[in-house]
Amino acid sequence: MAAAAGAFSLREVLDAFRRCVTEQREVLLEPYLSGWRGLIRFLQSLGAVFSFISKDAVAKVALLEDQCRRQRFVSLQSMVEQELAAGPAALRARPDSGCRTLLRLHRALRWLQLFLEGLRSGEPRTSVLCTDAYNASLAAHHPWVVRKAATLAFCALPSREAFLEIMNVGTADEAVAMLGEAIPYIGDVYGITQELFERHKLLDLP
Repeated sequence: MAAAAGAFSLREVLDAFRRCVTEQREVLLEPYLSGWRGLIRFLQSLGAVFSFISKDAVAKVALLEDQCRRQRFVSLQSMVEQELAAGPAALRARPDSGCRTLLRLHRALRWLQLFLEGLRSGEPRTSVLCTDAYNASLAAHHPWVVRKAATLAFCALPSREAFLEIMNVGTADEAVAMLGEAIPYIGDVYGITQELFERHKLLDLP
């Protein structure tokens, strides 16, 4: 089943994240951002429930696209190397750095990865899946009032069947199968990014 123009398509996200990692284990930023644009469409298709995440992701993707255009960043590794060249202190003093911007997307990607894994698992209670994924990822980086609002919003989530239909890849079984393909690619990108940022002590950028 083809997705309507502008609609979320899990197949497009799969293709984007599959193109992200090179043989040298570098993360290419163009397909990374393409994958994120697809994930944003997924969040937006769910309405106001995820607006507190999708709006921030839209802003971060636009900022990172501008950074890539102006600085000619090709990969995550080249961006980190170039921004660290000015020194760690200078990087921490820049609120608009590519590293800081990508770190915010990186944290949200972990939440989405965990949530999609939950959908694939067959657990029917989407509010539980989403809350568990949120508590294991983004919650630690949000103030109490945001955490409380998010937990309440998750109670209004649609059914697992509705989520699988939003994937726009055919039947529920086909959506589950494609999640099984997509999640490892997303996980690989997340893992490489996590290791790189940890090695350079960038996981706590303000």
